[in-house]
Amino acid sequence: MGSEGPSAAVTTVHVTGFKKFHGVSENPTETIANNLTEYLNKKGLPKGLVIGGCNILETAGQGALVPLYQTLQSAITSKDTESSSSNKVIWLHFGVNSGATRFAIEHQAVNEATFRCPDEMGWKPQKVPIVPSDGAITRIRETTLPVAEITKALAMKGYNVTTSDDAGRFVCNYVYYHSLRFAEQNGTKSLFVHVPLFSTIDEETQMQFAASLLEILGSTC
Repeated sequence: MGSEGPSAAVTTVHVTGFKKFHGVSENPTETIANNLTEYLNKKGLPKGLVIGGCNILETAGQGALVPLYQTLQSAITSKDTESSSSNKVIWLHFGVNSGATRFAIEHQAVNEATFRCPDEMGWKPQKVPIVPSDGAITRIRETTLPVAEITKALAMKGYNVTTSDDAGRFVCNYVYYHSLRFAEQNGTKSLFVHVPLFSTIDEETQMQFAASLLEILGSTC
């Protein structure tokens, strides 16, 4: 019964963006996450790649932890129902760097919350460990995805992109740290990408970039 032979490996990518926050009234990552599924359906999804879902996160740290973990857990729940152990789950988080002029593929997150301004729930921690049980604020978690290889592949497609070892100390780093920790505990993978404002790199180019990134994740990871 069932299909003949082993089923082909599938990479399921779950995407998140952020809502507006202090100084950024329109967050490009909200637009990217909201429009990505439709954009890819028109373009054609790369073989072996499935979009598990696109979620918009509150631009907040501690106060938004419960919905963040509910979002992360949703991928594990759906993964458990899939039969093939060769299937991979990747969390792809987009965040905006309003001062950036190019895309940045983030290699790591650090266990430190030092917010330059209050988040959208009014929290402004200073030198606070994101996960106290992980120890000091100098603790680093790295993605298991091949960041240099991904960056090179995107650059070869003509995108202005770099590898970064500093995701800041604001909400982006906060979410990435939790996501990397969750990935390690649950056998999934996580990647954070910083994008510029649409006034710096236009919306269509950023949508093309997101689609190209997903294609690379499907083929190299």
